Amino acid sequence: MSEWIEIGKIVAAQGLDGEVRVYPDSDFPERFIEPGKRWILRPNKSEPEPIEFLGGRYIPGKGLYAVELEGVEDRDSAEALRGCKLFVEKTDRPYLESDEFYVQDLIGMEVFNQLTGEFLGKVSDIIPAGNDLLEVETNLTPPETVAAELEKPKQPETPKANADPRNTRKPRNIRVKEPKSTKILIPFVEEIVPVVDLEQGRIEIVPPPGLLE
Repeated sequence: MSEWIEIGKIVAAQGLDGEVRVYPDSDFPERFIEPGKRWILRPNKSEPEPIEFLGGRYIPGKGLYAVELEGVEDRDSAEALRGCKLFVEKTDRPYLESDEFYVQDLIGMEVFNQLTGEFLGKVSDIIPAGNDLLEVETNLTPPETVAAELEKPKQPETPKANADPRNTRKPRNIRVKEPKSTKILIPFVEEIVPVVDLEQGRIEIVPPPGLLE
């Protein structure tokens, strides 16, 4: 699916005439309003198939779009598309300004503290807010192997004549202690995030006091 960009998901039918409600995963409203070819991925399928958008409109107060699809002419047909995801081809990307980025490109980028060179973690999500927030997942401790404390078996007050003197400890119980992780939120503004290098997959931040505590 690396050649596709997900733009939204069909969540319900809209009305009786075949329109569908789409929850958007795109900052470009024209994806849902302008007619043209899109791609639909049905549940349990691995490849999307083309579908024609005839037009759409924003539903105020719902955060959704109502979209008319070619060949979908009644509520039952529209309801049958519930759960389908919508895509465009990766080559069909609108032009971005120098300070704009696609969310898909930011996910997984490595984040470093520019002041210390310390690796902080990887971008796991982008949270929309007044200023968007980079959600960075960071491992606080590395994995380690822990041997449980050896236990001595209780000795009877009077040893038995046939007791094995070598049986003094139980076998080791080895387990792996998983690393602890946490998430930090970083305001995605130039003063705090001066470097976003898509080619290197690297983000550098200049954290203000208290941001990483």
